[in-house]
Amino acid sequence: MIKKSQKTFKNPPKKYQPRGLSILYEDHDILVVDKVSGLLTMSSATVRENTAYYLLNDYVRKGNQKSKNRVFIVHRLDKDTSGVLVFAKSETAKQYLQEEWSGFKKSYIAVVHGVFDKKEGIITSYLAENRAYKVFSVDDPKKGKLAKTGYKVLRESDKFSLLEIDLITGKKNQIRVHLADRRHPVAGDKKYGKKERGIKRLALHAASLTLIHPNSKEEMTFDTKVPDFFGSLLNR
Repeated sequence: MIKKSQKTFKNPPKKYQPRGLSILYEDHDILVVDKVSGLLTMSSATVRENTAYYLLNDYVRKGNQKSKNRVFIVHRLDKDTSGVLVFAKSETAKQYLQEEWSGFKKSYIAVVHGVFDKKEGIITSYLAENRAYKVFSVDDPKKGKLAKTGYKVLRESDKFSLLEIDLITGKKNQIRVHLADRRHPVAGDKKYGKKERGIKRLALHAASLTLIHPNSKEEMTFDTKVPDFFGSLLNR
């Protein structure tokens, strides 16, 4: 669902549609997509072309590499996290969105291991990163960056809980680390959680984003469907 949206672009021919990305909204300033789990936001040392950034640049250029059209990275989602991902279509739009990003509302849905005693709350810690690029919580504010994650239990079973998560701050791997700290790691999280047969992906989805449009200054909300896998995992 998109609230207060402007007139959207007409999609280019199907052959230019990006793989692994569903376009939610597009105008002269922004491009909003629903990213699948398993797709990088931007290139890594080993992957250059199979990324949201590469695919969307090809999309706005309609296959013409000499085109001056391009997208600009505003924020990132982890490779294994699905959901709402926003790109700017100019440096000005990128700068505005990044400057205002902390004030936008970001909601996630996750399936985590275990059952919470407290069904709603805020997890707070300072996050640091080691040389292996693994994020962890520290008590000393001089050694980490303040991170806050709000959560609310929506449903639960014997083994799992379905959470709505309010990303109050936006630090790297924040949700995954905070939930693992509480001994409720996100299902399918091989980095911060535990391996379990039958869990085929990370059960974390960027479900909703509310932002202020960089040009019109209208409030816009983008909602996505939570993957069916989440429900089936909860009911296992």
